Amino acid sequence: MAKAKTAYVCNECGADFVRWLGQCTECKAWNSLSEVRLASAKTAAVERRGFAGATQAKVQTLAEVNLEDLPRFSSTYQEFDRVLGGGIVPGSAILIGGSPGAGKSTLLLQTMCQLAAKMPTLYVTGEESLQQVALRAQRLGLPSDKLRMLAETSVETICNLADAEQPKIMVIDSIQVMHLADIQSAPGSVSQVRESAAYLTRYAKQKGVAIIMVGHVTKDGSLAGPKVLEHCIDASILLEGTADSRFRTLRGHKNRFGPANELGVFAMTGQGLKEVSNPSAIFLQRGEEHGNGSVVMVIWEGTRPLLVELQALVDASQLANPRRVAVGTEATRLAMLLAVLHRHGGLHMSDQDVFVNVVGGVRVTETGADLALLLAIVSSFREQPLPRDLIVFGEVGLAGEIRPVQNGQARLNEAAKHGFKRAVVAAGNRPKEPIEGMEVIAVKNLQQALEAI
Repeated sequence: MAKAKTAYVCNECGADFVRWLGQCTECKAWNSLSEVRLASAKTAAVERRGFAGATQAKVQTLAEVNLEDLPRFSSTYQEFDRVLGGGIVPGSAILIGGSPGAGKSTLLLQTMCQLAAKMPTLYVTGEESLQQVALRAQRLGLPSDKLRMLAETSVETICNLADAEQPKIMVIDSIQVMHLADIQSAPGSVSQVRESAAYLTRYAKQKGVAIIMVGHVTKDGSLAGPKVLEHCIDASILLEGTADSRFRTLRGHKNRFGPANELGVFAMTGQGLKEVSNPSAIFLQRGEEHGNGSVVMVIWEGTRPLLVELQALVDASQLANPRRVAVGTEATRLAMLLAVLHRHGGLHMSDQDVFVNVVGGVRVTETGADLALLLAIVSSFREQPLPRDLIVFGEVGLAGEIRPVQNGQARLNEAAKHGFKRAVVAAGNRPKEPIEGMEVIAVKNLQQALEAI
């Protein structure tokens, strides 16, 4: 028996090496190389033919490429379609990940049960038995007379049965338990996950079947498995949400058929996941008592504005090193903004504990929340509540200047639609025409923003 060929692949950047190294020479990550057993040359040559779905290569000019719209079909959920760029594309390979209990299998089971009434579908489960899936469908009250089910972990067997079933869409739950006969390593290893995903992606392109693969996540929340797994698929989606929150956010990290970083919001109920068509109304369910350190900001998620409440608490510290805790935003940016507040706002907080929380479990990554964060901190520090009908957004620079953010007009219109009467924004985001019922205060620097409140 011939000795199996091996390679070493970096889990962070996907670079491959002929021998193991302690540090990847490409991305400089330590202890990130994993051994991968390569398939035989004969098998690899057969599998690599027609990787993108074309059996006969043809050279053509760019002008000859067909520019017709891709024939998408709806997933029956508008929020899911939004994240996918308008619907599911036939022949696409989609990877959806999330922490245990986030609702990945529930969302896909609901989607497949609805689609089964319109087209041939196939749900492949490798982690659960068919009885467990059927019990979940019964508990959720889903129609189960049309959905075709399969309990299998062999990728070759799944594709052979799919040839007979001819589904339009297929779910693989999950990719970590799938295996190929030619790969000698155990299911879940780097080589099995990579080759299984590549095999299924080739099958999707060649047969025109949309395949949704469920993936696990690591401790830091990123998709588990080799980095090349995210390179070969068409869309990478993460379902985020904590166990104590009833809301789930579906965020697109990669999409070849639409905008990336799009956001869909779902609510976890006793009947499964229900889509939230107006997320701003959900996240703005504020109490009757309006305390210090609370302000509403407008963030931009994908292609729509989102109103979210931001809370801050400043308290005298009993520690030598005061705490800086940020939930829903970056702790490093909080430390930077506190330094700007001290230098250009004249407020000294080196002896104060600062806690920041984004209400509703939303994670804010854009810089448009800087001004709202600082004003909430100042409100708590001075024990002076901000107006309840105030909206704030803007980026804060290291020199204390307030910089404009994108889509300022759309953010103000969304705030006015929800009844907000005042807005503190960057001077560059001043609307060209007055907004009915809203007073817009344009500021150029941090000092002007503090005087405005």
